[in-house]
Amino acid sequence: MDCQCQEKVSVPIYTGIDKDRFLQDIYPLRTPAVLRGISLGPCTERWTVDYLSEKGGTTEVKIHVSAVPQMDFLRKNFLYRSLPFSVFVKRAAEERHSEYFISEEESYYLRSLGQDSRREAADIQKQFPGLAEDFCIPEFFEAERFFSSVFRISSRGLQLWTHYDVMDNLLAQVTGRKRVVLFSPRDAQHLYLSGDKSEVLDIDNPDLGRYPGFVKAQRHECILEPGDLLFIPALWFHNTLALEFGVGVNVFWRHLPPECYDKNDPYGNKDPVAASRAMQVLERALRTLEELPPEYRDFYARRMVLHIQSRAFNPQPSEVPKEQGSDADGMAEDHRTTTPNSPLSLPD
Repeated sequence: MDCQCQEKVSVPIYTGIDKDRFLQDIYPLRTPAVLRGISLGPCTERWTVDYLSEKGGTTEVKIHVSAVPQMDFLRKNFLYRSLPFSVFVKRAAEERHSEYFISEEESYYLRSLGQDSRREAADIQKQFPGLAEDFCIPEFFEAERFFSSVFRISSRGLQLWTHYDVMDNLLAQVTGRKRVVLFSPRDAQHLYLSGDKSEVLDIDNPDLGRYPGFVKAQRHECILEPGDLLFIPALWFHNTLALEFGVGVNVFWRHLPPECYDKNDPYGNKDPVAASRAMQVLERALRTLEELPPEYRDFYARRMVLHIQSRAFNPQPSEVPKEQGSDADGMAEDHRTTTPNSPLSLPD
C-alpha cells in the first residue's frame, strides 16, 4: 500500500524504441522511462533457478542477508555473508529455508562486485562470463562511456533503501516483477538525506511525525515486467521492491566528461569531484557561521540560502513533459503534467 498523501505519477512506458529514438525523444527529458519490447538476449528465457545455479557454478559471492525484507543501509539491519553462487540462488528463490544464517524466513540480496571490490567496478562479463553470454547490453550509449554492469538477484519481497546514483543507468529486469518508486532530484529537500540515501525507510507508510515534509515529494512509480528496461537518470532517487524472486542487470555509463568523476570510485556512487569540493567549502562556511551569535547566524544563513538559490538552482519550467499520444509509434503510453517545485522555503 503506497503513501496516499503523496502526489503520484506513473512512469511513462515506451515501445518500439531504438537508439536513435531513445537519444532524440527520451534521453533529453532527463526523467525516468520504461522501455518495453527491447531484446535483452536469451537471458529472459534461460535464466531459471536451475540454469543460473548450473552456469554460475560454485564461485563464492558476497551477499546481504536480513531477517526482514526491508533492508536499511543507514542502520545496517543486515549481515554480509558469503555463499557459493549455486547455493545462494536456490536459497534466494525459496520462501522458507532449511539452512539459514538468521531465520527460516531471511531475505537475500546480491549486488555483484569487481574482482577487487575496492578498485574494480562490477562487470557481468568478467564476474559471470557464462551468464553474460545470454545478456545483451542495450546499445543506447557510446561504448567508451560504459562504467559497469551490476548483476542483481533478490528474494521475493526484498526492498532496498531509497538512494541516488551519479551516473545514468538502465535497469534491465530479466526475470520476476519489480516495483520501482522514484523521486526527482528537485525533491531532495523532502527526503531527509543522509549522504546519498533517504532516512525515510518505509516509503509506503512513512512516519510523518518524524518526516512531515516527505508528503511533499512527488512519487513516480512503475511495475517492471520481465524483459523491461527502466532508464534512471543520474541523481533520481529510487527505491525497489521485488514482487517476485527476480534477476536483473544495471548498466551504468559516464554521461559527464571523465574528469568529473572520482577516479577511486568502483561503485560509481561518489558525488562528482566538483560537487564534493563545493560541499567541503559549505561545511567550512557553516563552521565559520558558528562564531556568530544566534540571531546573526540565522540571518546570514538565510542570506546564504538565497544566494545559492539565485546562483545555482536550475530554472527549467517543468520536469515531466505534457501528455503525448499512444504507444503505437513508439511514444509513451502515459505522460502526466506536473509543475516545478516552489523555490526552497526558509523556516519562519
